[in-house]
Amino acid sequence: MMRIDAHQHFWQLAARAGSWPPPSLAAIHRDFSPEDLAPLLAEHGIAGTVLVQSLPSEDDTYWMLALAGQDSFIRAVVGWTDLMAPDAPVAIARLASHGKLKGLRPMLQDLDDDQWIADPALAPALTAMVAQGLRLDALVLPRHLPALLRCARNYPLLPMVIDHAAKPPIADAAFGTWREDMAELAALPNVHCKLSGLVTEARPGWRANDLQPYVRHVLDVFGPRRVIWGSDWPVVDLAGGYAAWLAASVALLAHLGQEDRNDIFGLNALRFYGINQETP
Repeated sequence: MMRIDAHQHFWQLAARAGSWPPPSLAAIHRDFSPEDLAPLLAEHGIAGTVLVQSLPSEDDTYWMLALAGQDSFIRAVVGWTDLMAPDAPVAIARLASHGKLKGLRPMLQDLDDDQWIADPALAPALTAMVAQGLRLDALVLPRHLPALLRCARNYPLLPMVIDHAAKPPIADAAFGTWREDMAELAALPNVHCKLSGLVTEARPGWRANDLQPYVRHVLDVFGPRRVIWGSDWPVVDLAGGYAAWLAASVALLAHLGQEDRNDIFGLNALRFYGINQETP
């Protein structure tokens, strides 16, 4: 099995100018670099990663691309640019010229407008993403799913992945409209879902059984070929750490056949992001 961690971050606090994470989150309020992650990847047999932005900054994206040029385990980068900017198509083309830039992620969960992703003014940028062969990572909460559905319907040639399964209300053992909205999105073949970030939505002291109803629903509606595993490291350190989440994931997917598990833990990420399986 080739394992790919399809969702991890690096950051430098000095470059974030007070942006998240705050000092109160002591476990992750420090710099994180490839040197910090490499031992975990070796310990758990992870062959490569997808490095995802955590700051709405092109400078941060170019810094991540520089890291990807230095560390071969970074197989793809999901960056950021202002998709509403008048020159967004030019910026997107410039970023896409870097071979490891495979996607862009607007930080929808931090925006005041829950309908932002469905705004017609995004048409030039989203059309440019399709033209450049990029993917859209959707950092959303359940309240954003109806707008994301409209966007996904309008751009059927734009591959999309819902990060962290849209952060369902696991701590409350609730579903709200999440279950129905995710099913509607899953009916569209261009939409995928990341199995990541769930433990930070659960209560402290979570167990795999707490996550099971949400994981089961994701598998039921998306199927094992459109579910992509990721750690959300280092954020996962707020809720048990890398090893605990990976062990829970293995247990939650143990009922699947080997081929399905191979897809979720690695092959789906390679296919979705267009990563060459043979060459780092």
